Amino acid sequence: MQRISSGGAFEPKIGYCRAVVAGGFVHVAGTVGQGDDVVAQCRSALGIIEQALSEAGVGFADVVRVTYMLPDRAEFEPCWPILQATFGAHPPAATMIECGLIDPKYRIEIEVTAVARA
Repeated sequence: MQRISSGGAFEPKIGYCRAVVAGGFVHVAGTVGQGDDVVAQCRSALGIIEQALSEAGVGFADVVRVTYMLPDRAEFEPCWPILQATFGAHPPAATMIECGLIDPKYRIEIEVTAVARA
């Protein structure tokens, strides 16, 4: 098993790591990003996720499942072009959930699972 930390402030406070490689998968924790709006936060979160995937030896093409969590589902559509560009020809199974996030300043949280390379 491999644990990957991003150095995020919540990791030591809550007791988790950004990603865990185990059982043939890379499990990336729910990830928020920085920025003034949902689009900037989406890009930022994907950048943090990309770094964790890279450290695990995989990329967005290896993602098999993604969950998007937003406090306002109306803010999801502006993110679609970014998500389509990110996953492109390798779209994963996806779910969008409308829910409260850990801090009201966050507009989107993204969690992914990827297939680990042997």
